Amino acid sequence: MNAEVFLISNSLSPLTRSKDHSPLNPKVFAPDSNLKWQPRRFRNRFSEVVRVGKNENVGLWAELREEELGGILDRKRSAVVGKVWADVKSKPFDISTDSVAGSSESVKFGKSLNRVVLKGEEEVGVVGEWWEQFPKRWVIVILCFSAFLLCNMDRVNMSIAILPMSKEFDWNPATVGLIQSSFFWGYLLTQIAGGIWADTVGGKRVLGFGVIWWSIATALTPVAAKVGLPFLLVVRAFMGIGEGVAMPAMNNILSKWIPVAERSRSLALVYSGMYLGSVTGLAFSPLLIDKFGWPSVFYSFGSLGTVWFAVWLSKARSSPLEDPELRPEEKKLIISSCSSKEPVKTIPWGLILSKPPVWALIVSHFCHNWGTFILLTWMPTYYHQVLNFNLTESGLFCVLPWLTMAFSANLGGWIADTLVSRGLSVTTVRKIMQTVGFLGPAFFLTQLSHVNSPAMAVLCMSCSQGTDAFSQSGLYSNHQDIAPRYSGVLLGLSNTAGVLAGVLGTAATGYILQHGSWDNVFEVSVGLYLVGTVVWNLFSTGKKILD
Repeated sequence: MNAEVFLISNSLSPLTRSKDHSPLNPKVFAPDSNLKWQPRRFRNRFSEVVRVGKNENVGLWAELREEELGGILDRKRSAVVGKVWADVKSKPFDISTDSVAGSSESVKFGKSLNRVVLKGEEEVGVVGEWWEQFPKRWVIVILCFSAFLLCNMDRVNMSIAILPMSKEFDWNPATVGLIQSSFFWGYLLTQIAGGIWADTVGGKRVLGFGVIWWSIATALTPVAAKVGLPFLLVVRAFMGIGEGVAMPAMNNILSKWIPVAERSRSLALVYSGMYLGSVTGLAFSPLLIDKFGWPSVFYSFGSLGTVWFAVWLSKARSSPLEDPELRPEEKKLIISSCSSKEPVKTIPWGLILSKPPVWALIVSHFCHNWGTFILLTWMPTYYHQVLNFNLTESGLFCVLPWLTMAFSANLGGWIADTLVSRGLSVTTVRKIMQTVGFLGPAFFLTQLSHVNSPAMAVLCMSCSQGTDAFSQSGLYSNHQDIAPRYSGVLLGLSNTAGVLAGVLGTAATGYILQHGSWDNVFEVSVGLYLVGTVVWNLFSTGKKILD
């Protein structure tokens, strides 16, 4: 009998071949010197017996033991393929090892799906390149991050472009406020609807639809503005419809893909995409406007959505159960750790609305978004009117608060997950993080009326936004805590209140500036931050209240 065993990888050569018909042993059947990194038990140990029938020229295939391959894969990321091939000449022979006395493990014939198997001449291996070993759940997180990056790029470009547009079309502050708030008309309509849609048909379709929809609306903005103000208001509302489904859809996807222990970090990373989108939009919009005119901002930003959509269709799945490329060990981790598994068929609205923690989310989201959306839409105007920055300076200085938010959101996510892993209750962690997210901005906004230099004003804005970002590990993580199966609907519900704050706050700011000052604008925001702090600490919880 002739027997051969090969281990194939990017750094391996074949094992030496046994020429005789005696049982294989470590001395005759020794590994090549290139295999010294292997575990000793793999080099010296083979399954006990393979018995072959009397038919001649029979080719048999056998599996290498999974536990043996596991030792290799733990030490070196490389493609490992095992092959045991026996050419039978006349009668059965035994293949055994002397290195493991009393071993009773036998080579099994291909029944397992999760082992490395070779059948006949076909070799099937475990590919160990780093990009194929990268966790698929974090691929989903990164794709959601990039969607939110585009989301805010397309949203904040109007806050820069509105300055030259208002001069060209002779818009007063009230008209500017109306245009800025028109986005939220559509954004408001699709919050709850987007959550229901995502929880019933899956987040992949809903988020993909949203990105394509708002990208088209962004590209149509210059055309609508030149046709007339009513058309511009409609297109901005249409853009809001697309962006309105993004957060509920994302929340639905992550509730199925991300284990509880990674929840704060994953959400913080995704939401930091919004902040970096603001950074990108505010940094590049003035440059594009200066060189190519204000319409170029909308054309260039809108076209990026098609690139993202193509990648999303090929890589994303609504649930790990739908992903055929997901590695078995990662699927087992996700399914065993995630609370949201079965799709939703009916929404128990009465039960949801009867829970005090749900109302704590709704009220707190309103209070939080009032201040956040005012800063998002009016910050360049504040820098231009109060600090006397020109268009380019307004855009560049607006970048600093959003960079601070991107950093502090991820810092807050790491702190929150660390506190939970060390035994602090989820309820306590959520209350701590959201309290920082409310009181921090309230404090720094009160300081704006006392500073007398642009540098200090920008610093106060940056610190205000930086502490605001701790909310991503507070109320924005709480939907999946209290109702994982209905997380999309619940986020849509609370974010509806947040959007109402955006609509009212953005429009009210224009009115306040016509009859008052920026100090009055900030005073309203501070008051709502304080109300949110009280409500959140009295009624919120980190425990699951809805199954």
